[in-house]
Amino acid sequence: MMLLDRYWTEVNKLFDKVKTTQRENIIKAGKLIAEAVDQGACVHICDSGHIVDHELIYRGGGLILFKRFKYDLVVDNPVRKRDRSDLDTSMEGLAAYALKASGARPGDVFILGSVSGRTFKIVDLAYEARKMGMKIIVVTSMEYATTVDSPHSSGLKLYEMADVVIDNCAPAGEALMEVEGLEPRLCASSGLTAAFILWSVTTVIVEELMKRGKTPGVLKSANFPGGNEYNKKYVEPRYEREGI
Repeated sequence: MMLLDRYWTEVNKLFDKVKTTQRENIIKAGKLIAEAVDQGACVHICDSGHIVDHELIYRGGGLILFKRFKYDLVVDNPVRKRDRSDLDTSMEGLAAYALKASGARPGDVFILGSVSGRTFKIVDLAYEARKMGMKIIVVTSMEYATTVDSPHSSGLKLYEMADVVIDNCAPAGEALMEVEGLEPRLCASSGLTAAFILWSVTTVIVEELMKRGKTPGVLKSANFPGGNEYNKKYVEPRYEREGI
């Protein structure tokens, strides 16, 4: 069997595991978002860089209501390099300032992703968002997250701060396959399932909103004839007015 065939087999098993174990959580997440949006809330997405906060944002066939949350601290201070190991340089709590500077409000929904569940920036953001009164949906690998410690002073990992946890079913350490002659395992898995999970959540959001008599703003591909015009003239203005 070619390595390619082994990979395809492992991917099929991975998706089957998501479908058989995470259906209830996917539905719960979709209903939570639909309820929040129906009440005027916004939906924010931030992850540790593995597909999600790009995959769902402004895509043909995607929802306009998904909005990336991104922040950084820019410091311009070109002094000479010195040893600063004796100083406290923790960035813990920076997320609180980011939330204050953002458009977030209590009752909004945060979709947060970290495969390990311990990515410091994401954990800090979840901690502060929960304090602010936001609803938190987490996409993580429970196999991975339960084997590591939190770097946050709270001692909490991402899944421990969530209203809904969706397990992306990735193995601890991410990679799917052992290959003879290679020390590391091969082919990361979490991006594949995270994208599948959140498009699945999207179907639930759409169905739930339409049950409530609200038609969600679904984008057309900007490069498809008429797509950009449709998005700019119809979808975007309605989102600004109605939040959907």
